[in-house]
Amino acid sequence: MPRAIWTGAISFGLVNVPVKLYSATSPKTVRFHQISAKTGARIRQKRVDPSTGDEVPFEEIVKGYEISPDRYVLIDPDELDALDPKATKTVDIEDFVDLEQIDPIYYDHSYYLAPNTGGEKAYRLLLDAMRESEKVGIGRVVIRSKQQLCALRPTGDVLTLSTMLFGDEVLPPDRLDELDGVGEAEASDRELKMAQQLIDSLSREFDPAKYHDDYRERVLKLIERKAAGEEIAIEPAAEEPEAAPDLMAALEASLAAVKGEDEKPAPKKKAPAKKPAQRKRTKAKA
Repeated sequence: MPRAIWTGAISFGLVNVPVKLYSATSPKTVRFHQISAKTGARIRQKRVDPSTGDEVPFEEIVKGYEISPDRYVLIDPDELDALDPKATKTVDIEDFVDLEQIDPIYYDHSYYLAPNTGGEKAYRLLLDAMRESEKVGIGRVVIRSKQQLCALRPTGDVLTLSTMLFGDEVLPPDRLDELDGVGEAEASDRELKMAQQLIDSLSREFDPAKYHDDYRERVLKLIERKAAGEEIAIEPAAEEPEAAPDLMAALEASLAAVKGEDEKPAPKKKAPAKKPAQRKRTKAKA
């Protein structure tokens, strides 16, 4: 049974829906530990007070905000909660917007919301109403002492909450000097048509099961081989791809490659091999 990481209520208007928050994702990363190359022992990191050299117990560590070099204002977690006690226990929906109006750059982490005891009817009401209206609720929630913007939307038969970045947390693209020359680099109508054909030929229905982490799989395979005592030969570094000297030629070659893959016949299943006929034994004449 998964463990809820937050318990509170969804609040829109005068309606409160008691809910529990659960993680909706589980990143599959390969985690390594720091090991001493001499002894093979795992390196331990300690929290040390540099003024005394003593290790500091976790219960004696508090939060501090640096206001100048080596000067800090100490803040207690209860002081943060006291700033807005209501906000720490509610998802306050402020607006309902269309999903396509939200640029994916604003999304951060995703969670599932499940009804808490006694909130099943109100939960179902909000779920059905949002599904019928095809709207996304935009609000605020405090998770782990941090207020975050969030988007609430129905995903099948469950409400999904995605934390979002605030507007001032998304950096504007005009700070990139390399974009200055893009406006002057216009493509020809023929190049644009070829690029659109290439996009059309690569267009598919989105299937998340199709995509998987090839690099993680190769890392795990490497670990298995080394654990089995196999000698691993380091492959030479791959050369960085060079920019195509002729854009039109690159587009034509790409289209030809995609068409070749589409027209390639599916591999035929091999028929089971026939057993060799047994020769009849003939009696030798006397």
